[in-house]
Order: sequence, then C-alpha cells, then structure tokens
Amino acid sequence: MAKSDAVMKEARARFLRCQEWEADSRVLFVEDRKFANADSDNGWQWDDIDYNGRKDSHRPCLTINKTRQHNLQIINDARQNKPAINIRPVSNGATYQAAQVYQAIVRHIEYISNAQSVYDRATVFQVEAGIGFWRVCTDYADDESLDQEIFIRPVKDPLSVYMDPDILEADGSDARYCFIFDDMPHDEVAAKFPQFKDAIPTQDAVGEGSAWLNKDHCRVAEYFRKTEYNDELISYMDTESGDRKVVRKSAMPDAVVEGLKADPDTRTRDATGTTIEWYMIIGGKVVEKKAWPGLYIPIVRIIGEETVIDGKLDRKGHTRAMKDCQRQYNFWTSGAAEFVALQTKSPFVGSVRSIEGLEKYWETANTESHAILPYNDVGEDGQEIRAPARSDPPVMAPAYVSGMQIARQELMEVSGQYQAEMGAPSNERSGKAIQERQRQGDNATYHFIDHLSIGIRFTGKIVLDLIPHIYDTPRIMQLLNEDGSTGEVNLDPQAKQAYSDEKDERGQAVQRIFNPNIGKYDVQADTGPDYGTKRQEAFNAIMDLMKSSPEVMQIAGDLLFQSADFPLADELAERFRRMVPAQALGGQNPELQQAQQQIQQMQGVIQQGAKLLEDEKNKVGVEAYKAETARLALGKDVDPMSLMPVIHAAILSAMQSSPIMQAQQQQMQDQQQLQQAQMGQQGPPQGLPGMQPSPSA
Repeated sequence: MAKSDAVMKEARARFLRCQEWEADSRVLFVEDRKFANADSDNGWQWDDIDYNGRKDSHRPCLTINKTRQHNLQIINDARQNKPAINIRPVSNGATYQAAQVYQAIVRHIEYISNAQSVYDRATVFQVEAGIGFWRVCTDYADDESLDQEIFIRPVKDPLSVYMDPDILEADGSDARYCFIFDDMPHDEVAAKFPQFKDAIPTQDAVGEGSAWLNKDHCRVAEYFRKTEYNDELISYMDTESGDRKVVRKSAMPDAVVEGLKADPDTRTRDATGTTIEWYMIIGGKVVEKKAWPGLYIPIVRIIGEETVIDGKLDRKGHTRAMKDCQRQYNFWTSGAAEFVALQTKSPFVGSVRSIEGLEKYWETANTESHAILPYNDVGEDGQEIRAPARSDPPVMAPAYVSGMQIARQELMEVSGQYQAEMGAPSNERSGKAIQERQRQGDNATYHFIDHLSIGIRFTGKIVLDLIPHIYDTPRIMQLLNEDGSTGEVNLDPQAKQAYSDEKDERGQAVQRIFNPNIGKYDVQADTGPDYGTKRQEAFNAIMDLMKSSPEVMQIAGDLLFQSADFPLADELAERFRRMVPAQALGGQNPELQQAQQQIQQMQGVIQQGAKLLEDEKNKVGVEAYKAETARLALGKDVDPMSLMPVIHAAILSAMQSSPIMQAQQQQMQDQQQLQQAQMGQQGPPQGLPGMQPSPSA
C-alpha cells in the first residue's frame, strides 16, 4: 500500500472518530450561538412551534435579548485587558536582552497579523458558544520578498476544526492530530486549487470515500499529524565555553556523536523525538505533503467550559446557563403586552340619552382632539342626566410584572453579573466598594479570560519554537516596541552570543545583533490593560496629582505629556523636560556641573604643565652636567673650588633663559585659579585626579 493511501486511511478513521465524539456538542454550539444573537426578526430565542403559532394568530412574540449584553460584558472586558505574550530567559546562554528582542519579534508578528482582531473573533465564539480557534502559519513577507514571516490567522468557523479527542491540555498543545476542513462545490474546488487539477478526484470516484466526495460537494481538508521517533539526549562539556550543553543525537552528524561519546564526562539517555507532518486532502486523496518546522500542531483553541460526563462531551459558553431565564423573560414580556392589548382603550361610559344627537362627536372622541365634547344634561322628562365618564385605564397584571422581575433577577444570578456590573447605579459610593462589586462579576466569569490567556501563551510557545526555523537567514528587522515606536535589530543566526551591541568610537550602541539559535526561553501571558490603556491611566493619575499639588507640574510636567496621546503632546513633553531642574532628573546642579568641568580642564592644563616642567628640568640638568664636565676637563690643573661660582652662575642663567621658568609660573597661576573655583562650591571635590603639588625647580 502506498504511503499516501495509508495516510488517507488513517485520516478517514480519525475524522470519523472526531465526528462521533463531538456530534452532540456541535448541535448545541449552533443553538447557543443562534440564541446569543437572537432579535425580533429571527426569533431564535423562541421554540419554532410557539413562535410560528403566535405569529399566525397575531399574538405578541417579543425578543428582549438581555443575554447579548451579559456576553458583551465578558467579550469587551477581554478586549480592554488583552493578555500579552512575555518572553523570559531560562538557560543555555539566554539573556534578558535577547528575551526582549524575542518579545519585540512577537509584537511584530502580532502587528502584521492584526492578531488583536484574531483573538477577539475567537473570544466571541468562546463566550457565546463554548469554543473558538485561531492558527499560526508561515508565508512570504510580501510578493517581492524571498524571506518568510510568521502570521497568526483566524479560523472563521470553529465547526471547521476537528482536534484529537484524547487531548488533556486546555489549549490543545498535546494534540496528536487535527483537521481543518471545508465541504465545497466542485467548481469552487477547481477554481481555488488549479495547481491540483490533475490530482483532484472526479465526481465519478464515489465509493468508500463518499463522505469526502459526492455529486454535490468535495471535502477539502488540511490534516496535521504528530509522529514520534526514537532519539537520544547527549550532555557534554563544551571546550570553548566550559559549560555543559545538551543536544539531541538526531541534530548532530554521526562522527561528532561518536567523538562526544568517547569523552568520559559525556552523559546520555534515551529520548523521544517528534515531527509534525502536514497533508492537503481533496476529495479523499492526498494531493500535497509538507513537513511543519515546529514541535506543535499550530492550531490554538480557547474553550469556555468543557465537561465529559458518562463518556459524552459537552462544551458551553456563557449563553447556555441563561437560556431558560431569557425564555421566561420573553414569555412574560409578550404575555404582559398581550394582556394590555386585549383591554379596552378607556372608553366613555354614559347613558344613550346623554349623547343623543351628538354621536358624531363621541364616535371620534378617542381618535380626534375635539375642543369640547357636548352632552345632553337634561332629558325629555326634565330630569338631570349625568355626564359620560371614562372607565378605568388598562392595567398590567401583577403576575406578569412579577414574572419579568423574577426572570431578570435569575439572569443576573446565573451569570454572576449584577446591576452594578451592567452599568446600573448601586448603593456603593466609595471607589473601593465599587471595585469590590465589579470583582464579584469578574470572579464569576474569570475562567473565560483565563482560558484566553492560556491560548495566547500557547501561541507564544508556537511562535517561539518557529522563530529559529523561519528567521534562519541574516536580515535587518524593524521591530515594534511596547510604546509603538520602532527599532532595528540585525538578525544573525551565526552570531557568537544570543545578543550583543556594536558600538561606535564614542562607545554608543549603533547596532543590535541577535541570534535566535542560542538560549532557551519560556513564555508567559500577562493579563491586564494594553499599553494604550495603561498610558491613559497614567495620564489621569498624574493629572489628579497635579490638581491637588500644582507644584508637581514644575518637576513632572514632562511625564504628564509623555503619557498623553493628543497631537503635539511629545513636543510639550520635550519643552517641559528642558524646564525641569537637573536635581529632579537625577543629575547635578548645572552651575556646579559647569564649575566641575572647568576644574577638570584646569587639572588637565596643570598636568601638561607639570610634565613639560619635568622634561625641561631633566634637559637643563643634563646640559649643565655636560658643560661642567667639559670645563673641568679643560681646567683640570685649576683648583675646582675656584670654578664653583662660575658653574653655579652658568646653570642659573641657563634655567632663567629656558621655558622652564615660564611653565612654572603658569602652573602657579593655574593652581591659584583652581583654588578660587573650588572655594565657590560647597566644598572642594573629593578624589579628583591630577591634584598632586607641582614639582619644584
């Protein structure tokens, strides 16, 4: 049997098992999603029989969709507090700086993928119906590039995904296989996949694979599967770094492995390796196969709640628990409207004699505005006739009102979201009391945000695993910082370190070099407001502080406008920064700093003068010694003591005529200026170099 036939047989069996496992939960998925998006036109919150019966008999059939608002509380909270992927260094040469570059690459991938929208779409499915998906894929950066990029893409329909029923992890990271499929008309398949025109089965090929190919549609499926193989871990001492490293036998040539095993310090153990294979299946036939470079099947799921009871799977979102309460509310509201509609429109009650001959006024009394409604106040017998009077107005039945109140209260109880969370005024007045009330609702629904964080963390692990495989050629990348600014990094897979800086002659970093192949890293998903929300919170907090303490503006005005997001805020921040005292910025007083600079310049001049003076002294001494020796040689018969005055006078004359005296005088002047500058400060600077006394002549 050909390998493709074996793969197709395996895929059919696994696909059938997934269908049987998820059959009931998928029916409820559709019902829950329709219920969550019901309105007065589609009537999805009513049973079909009741809805059609009421419509046919012209009875009220109202849909007051409170479920939608309860769901939106969770969905929009997730949009405002999006979990962020954070990278942490672990071992094997990983550094904090390299982890920051990794994190910037992840932000870059999320930005080019519009990942926030992808996460939001999956969250809607998760909250409304119980499960949502997205995927990680690779593609060329653009039509003019040979470099590949990593992208995070949405899965438009969660029902198009079947995942391994035996997974244990909430995010599906331990899945052994997964399908993404679509049943398409034959003409659409041919138009979408012209490259497989010769490989696509014809409509006549209907038999064993009839579920994959019939006269109406052709099933197109992507099939991921994880395969395992035997491997070995090798722990050895690296002679260059002196550190112990661990590698897989499958990742090294056999000759290198044998050399490492010959070292007595090398340790080994058996291990299992995994590979991910991707297949394109059209109409029950494998038409393409590729090896996926990562260690995980790149499909991420986020669930609401998932249970297995008596061997049956059930998934649910936030909608399921509110369905009966919502149905009650719709029933009581419709019944109340019907009860009032059947009552009279408060007509007049009076005797026939009172309106006899005036019927034209009274027949239109409820439809037209008459200036006066005349009536006959006296009968033919002369007796007084009472004026017509209105009957009591329609009233709502207490049972309906009570029913609506109970249904509304039950909606809040089953959702855990009460009036305060829904925006209604409450008795809480202090900020702490309001926050505690909001926390009650957050606690009741936090599992949705937690599962979203788990899914985003798994996305970070997939991306982290793919980066060394996809960014495997030297390139310069424009990365996105947390505040929205950009910066360059030179990605070099051959660099010696995980991260390094190239510096110019002034010692300033001019280029960041990053090697994604060095180091081991881990991923966290921190939940909280995004950068824009945090920035607005900082602006509000600083503004409140300045209202109570206006003097803070003088030392923190630049911080206020740095956190603002209106036009020219950056320019205002720069101007205020120039006005902030140096002490507030952690520096010295500008006048003191200028004096110290002058002192340092004077010290340099003094040191140069001292060196010049020393050189001149040595030179003069040598010349004087030579002159004295020559004179002694000429006058060896002369009494030496008689020549001493002459020698002394010659040396003194030479020193006075040389630059040495000028240098010594200049040195004394510089020292006097230095002492005057020091006296102008709070005290003399301690430990300044070059302050030794100058040598004397």
